[in-house]
Amino acid sequence: MDTVVAQHGTPFTVEDLAEAHNFTSKAFEAHFESFDDLNKAIFKIFLDNALAVLAETPEYFGFSKKDKLLSLYYTLFENFTLNRDFVLLTIKSYGLNLNTLSLFNELKESFVAFVDSLEMETIRLHDTLDSFQKKSVQEGLWVQFLLTLKFWMSDDSPKCQKTDIFIEKSVNTGVELLNTKSLHNIIDLGKFLYAEKIKTK
Repeated sequence: MDTVVAQHGTPFTVEDLAEAHNFTSKAFEAHFESFDDLNKAIFKIFLDNALAVLAETPEYFGFSKKDKLLSLYYTLFENFTLNRDFVLLTIKSYGLNLNTLSLFNELKESFVAFVDSLEMETIRLHDTLDSFQKKSVQEGLWVQFLLTLKFWMSDDSPKCQKTDIFIEKSVNTGVELLNTKSLHNIIDLGKFLYAEKIKTK
């Protein structure tokens, strides 16, 4: 990560990285096939570290499902902010669009497992739709995560404080919509997004 920041990008080859840090390319290849695999692992570690911090916080286990989700977001995005240069350089090298989301493959697996563990309550539609609803919750919260990441990337407020506001409003709205059509929260989130002039290019 330090090398990526110092060089403003990934080294050209594994051999270049190995030579700069006194290890062999074979040592690297024992764990990763490429820098792409390494990057995927690093982003999963960001999430795993956030979950580990929460697991060491006794109060966390008494939180509501919504507050557990909020806690993960706040902790994860604090990690991103502490490593902002690396995260931005890496994401921008892939691009944040549907064709290049492979960077987050391993992170998504851990994120979906966390969402499943919360067992979020949804509007009861029909027994045969349970698996569809579960998948919808997973994908809906994943899209919410990606929108939050996109917002964070352009957040120039001190310590990314606007991202904290975005997290609170979007998670509150998302959880509300699992159980009810909350017009007030939708309008509240919409006003915030309009004020910040989110661009979806």
